[in-house]
Amino acid sequence: MTVTAPERRRGSGVKMVYDILRDEILDLALPPGSPVDEVALADRFGVSRTPVREALVRLAGEGLIETLPNRSTMVSTIDYLNLQPFFDALVLMYRVTARLAAQHHRTEDLEEIRALQADFIAAVQAEDAIAMIATNAAFHTAIAEAGRNPYFNALFARVLDEGRRLLRLYYRSYDDRLPRGNVEAHDEIVAAIAARDAAAADRLSRLHAEAIVVQIQRLFTREEPLDLPL
Repeated sequence: MTVTAPERRRGSGVKMVYDILRDEILDLALPPGSPVDEVALADRFGVSRTPVREALVRLAGEGLIETLPNRSTMVSTIDYLNLQPFFDALVLMYRVTARLAAQHHRTEDLEEIRALQADFIAAVQAEDAIAMIATNAAFHTAIAEAGRNPYFNALFARVLDEGRRLLRLYYRSYDDRLPRGNVEAHDEIVAAIAARDAAAADRLSRLHAEAIVVQIQRLFTREEPLDLPL
């Protein structure tokens, strides 16, 4: 008796292509300006061009893929001139979520936050930038959840996700060897939250976020060129 492979569920091919390409774009495995070839992608993923095209439409809707006038497609560049609104949102979300966490956290929240900080430290010690980005996001997401405002949680998750390309550049600027002070900044924020010192949690989070913003801004203003088309 011949056993045939189960038919792929309709739409699953689109999701697979979308998820993988999105991660590769946000992690800079596909750098800004990289050409995107539907035929090559279809061959790579073992699917027809239709799910590839649908995945690219979704990515274009998120601003991660763009089609040029000559109809060629590429990974979107990073628009430095229009990053300030993102930076403003990032700093604000760091501040408000830490402040609320200081006011409303529970014991189990602190346990989760500290465990995620330990994961972040392990990623830093391993000089694993992709793991640093993931554990950093999980750490700050846990702080947001400890503040018990689902609207801020959702907004912060979106800001952290959309900032993954910038954060990858941020870690790359240190050759993936993050300074110890950046790790200690997390510890100081956790201590302020644990002490229910909302003002300190706000202040420390602002300083932490602003330091990240300044470092990213330096990447776009330094004289020597980056090795990525931005």
